[in-house]
Amino acid sequence: MSGKRISIGTWAYIWAGYAEDPIPLPTVLDQLQTIGADGVEFTAFPPHLPLEEYGNQAKRKEIKKMIDDRDLGVSGLVVDFTSVPPTTTKPTDYIEVVKAGLDVAHDIGSPSMRVDTVSPPTEIPGGMDYETCFGRVAQVFNRAAEECAKADVLLVWEPEPGFLFNKPSEWVRLTYAVDHPNFKVLFDFCHAHMCAVVGSRQLGEKETLPGGVAQLAHMLTGKIGHIHFIDSDETLHDDDTSTHAPLGTGVLDFDPLLDAVEDAGYDGDWWALDLCFWPHAMDVIPANLKYLQDLRDRRS
Repeated sequence: MSGKRISIGTWAYIWAGYAEDPIPLPTVLDQLQTIGADGVEFTAFPPHLPLEEYGNQAKRKEIKKMIDDRDLGVSGLVVDFTSVPPTTTKPTDYIEVVKAGLDVAHDIGSPSMRVDTVSPPTEIPGGMDYETCFGRVAQVFNRAAEECAKADVLLVWEPEPGFLFNKPSEWVRLTYAVDHPNFKVLFDFCHAHMCAVVGSRQLGEKETLPGGVAQLAHMLTGKIGHIHFIDSDETLHDDDTSTHAPLGTGVLDFDPLLDAVEDAGYDGDWWALDLCFWPHAMDVIPANLKYLQDLRDRRS
């Protein structure tokens, strides 16, 4: 685990407490440079990069220059798929957004692109039965993974309580159903805890694992492509998705969890800090970065 680079997800600066007054991207990058982050996990959402501007190459190159000028790397890309849920959207329309996202990934130098199922977790949309919906998502993700493979960008799926197919068995089953070497799981420790230990917002009968997060990691051996660090206080944000509590304030013990992820074969270059929806995240990011740097140093 030595030598990992640490990035900060830019979504922490534009949502929740900052929704009405998002932090401009240059200010975000200035803070990350000042506090000694290694990189950024770029969120291609307004105002930093709205979907309608994905095709603006001048804007993409401007973002890349801003990142490079501060000597920061890029650990990943979050693309806006909210208008094209893979559960109900025509696959061709979904792939058009994938292609637009790949233009962004190419120009900013992102090694990966994040997806989720978009649809809420408590019912199957569109009048479909469960297996039809499950198979449809697997097929769409397979096609997206193939498109990303052509661009040498890894497609990573982030399961979480806020979206459909969040049971531990579904994390594993969908990953194998997609059946593409360029498709892996984005393993968020907080989401993993809320899904495998708390069993939040699951469709039908609740499913948890006796071995919790570590067991889930082992079930995904060879399938973890990226990781997000954040703590869990075992609550939901707005009764929707996992509360992303600052590191050291929740119940997670990261040393054994990292052992499990390492045993499961994760060998990526990056640790990404994810303070999604945390109010005034900008104020706590320096201390959270220091927490991760100390964790990295201790394990080196």
